[in-house]
Amino acid sequence: MTVAGFDRITVDPAKMNGQPCVRSMRLTVRRVLELVATYPDRKEFFREFPELEEDDLKQVLEFAAV
Repeated sequence: MTVAGFDRITVDPAKMNGQPCVRSMRLTVRRVLELVATYPDRKEFFREFPELEEDDLKQVLEFAAV
């Protein structure tokens, strides 16, 4: 199920202990935030994680700011 106001952030109690994830993948919002800190170069970030899209990252940052 998506989180209200975020069509790319999902929560499923049966997946990742119910933590917010990106598009039902096994990538939590928290993990993506950690990765952004590790990969300051966005091109390298998206090269390492091609399953993520720019809109995913945008929503992760917006979700974390709420």
